[in-house]
Amino acid sequence: MSTTIRSMKTTDNQTRNYQQEESLNWNTAIFMVLFHLGAIAALFMFSWPALMATLVLWWVSGSLGIGVGFHRLLTHRGYKTPKAVEYFLTFCGLLALEGGAINWVVTHRIHHAHTDDAGDPHTPRDGRWWAHMGWILRGTAQQHEKSQMQRYAPDLMKDPVHVWMNNLYFVPLIISGIVLLALGGWSALFWGVFLRVTVGLHFTWLVNSATHLWGTRRFETNDDSTNSWWVALVSFGEGWHNNHHAHPRAAKHGLKWYEIDINWYGIRVMQLLGLARGIRLISKEQIAAAENPQLRELQKAA
Repeated sequence: MSTTIRSMKTTDNQTRNYQQEESLNWNTAIFMVLFHLGAIAALFMFSWPALMATLVLWWVSGSLGIGVGFHRLLTHRGYKTPKAVEYFLTFCGLLALEGGAINWVVTHRIHHAHTDDAGDPHTPRDGRWWAHMGWILRGTAQQHEKSQMQRYAPDLMKDPVHVWMNNLYFVPLIISGIVLLALGGWSALFWGVFLRVTVGLHFTWLVNSATHLWGTRRFETNDDSTNSWWVALVSFGEGWHNNHHAHPRAAKHGLKWYEIDINWYGIRVMQLLGLARGIRLISKEQIAAAENPQLRELQKAA
């Protein structure tokens, strides 16, 4: 993006309180009920092949798709890839059924522009339940007017392939369901689609809710973001949220050796294979300044 996300902050109608103004999204609510029921049903039809397929698809959709693709590439442009790789990662993200990539990016860029302030689509300051799931049932639910999409994601709205994939975001999951049913039966279908998608959604929503409520803070940011090791484990590294909010465009979120960041490991492998370049990182000096108050004050004075 040519402008920073924060520079988008002031003028559109996103500066309202979503919780108070939005009514129930019936289509989304029905979808949520059906998928949660399907996830419960999956527990009664366990098989080892179904479990293995689910774990692989969870990594493909949640790590390659959402973390590496939707978030660190499309939203923040923390690194660059050939267009074919970008489209492949986008396809992977669609398997998570978190909406189209453009809608997802718009929501997240709005979140960074208004973090924990009026206009943030899912801040816990509007309620813990709201931050986790309420914003999906009564808030934006990843749906935005075209003018907002043009404002927050002009780069993606200019790409006809991304627009096409955004409009047909549900198709990859339908195809995967058909393949799972054909190869593994009902067990594979219910585990690989209903259980995986439902659990994956909650893991993603924990980044919106839990990491703005509990955890530790390495950087002094103008929001409530924290680092949460357990959210990082279930979200492939997205739980190092305070690190991320302090330096949104950095491709690496886990800054210490013990901060497991599977999404970064994926980007690093892509780099070694020649598929990722122009990777943005946080410097050692920035990290040292954050951990040393005296050094931080000296840098501010300079």
